Amino acid sequence: MVKQAFEGSPPDPANPFKVTTSFSDTVKDPGTRTVVKNTIEMAVYSTSGCLVLGFLLALIIAFVPFPGSRAVSRFVDVFLSFPSFLITVSIMFLYGRVGMVNHIASSLTGGAHDTPVDFIEYSPWGIWLAELIYFTPFVMRPLLTAFSQLDSGQLEVAASLGARAGRVVWQVILPEALPALFAGGSLVLMLTMNEYGIVSFTGAKYQTLPVLIENFAKEQTNYAGACALAVVNVVLSLALFAGYRVLLARMSGGRRAALHA
Repeated sequence: MVKQAFEGSPPDPANPFKVTTSFSDTVKDPGTRTVVKNTIEMAVYSTSGCLVLGFLLALIIAFVPFPGSRAVSRFVDVFLSFPSFLITVSIMFLYGRVGMVNHIASSLTGGAHDTPVDFIEYSPWGIWLAELIYFTPFVMRPLLTAFSQLDSGQLEVAASLGARAGRVVWQVILPEALPALFAGGSLVLMLTMNEYGIVSFTGAKYQTLPVLIENFAKEQTNYAGACALAVVNVVLSLALFAGYRVLLARMSGGRRAALHA
């Protein structure tokens, strides 16, 4: 793959319409740069949303007693096994151009507004919503495990000293949950960076690297360009993993130093 990305595909007499591009041409193309920017932005936005929503939901499940909290916690485990396209299809069935919401709205208004909800398909907002729903449990699962191991005595001491709920969360719960939050966020960032199914189902006009690679290989028969984009995608993924390892080592070193102190 790397060799073909840099050398390009040789001309094919049997397929005169086959596109051949070099690695430098593919990388320098403004369209490619836009797609790389879209990929990074969508991954960062989705990960940020999943971290905030996952932390809040995990807090509610772990520390706010309500009937069925254990069943909800188990459902999070089951949700992790669902394929991404299933969630996307469900969202489109509800909020797509021909979904239930638009159908009901059109019926109530007598057809005056056919598609009042039109941000799901061909929009980055639809992709963000689908990724937020699908990847939030990947943040919740390690957080719920971390919360279950939290010493309840710390919470009781903080409450007895008059600390309010917000201060307890900020000064007691959050520091203990940081490793799990970091692990879940890193996993979501890596997965959203390489997500294909959700973007392909909801945002055909909003392309990311995995979708553009498929487009180059299948529709344009530009295999050299597809290999070049794949190399860029691999480099981005390796850079994320390297950054994760460096930050994890620093966090582990800081925690060990704090314990020894």
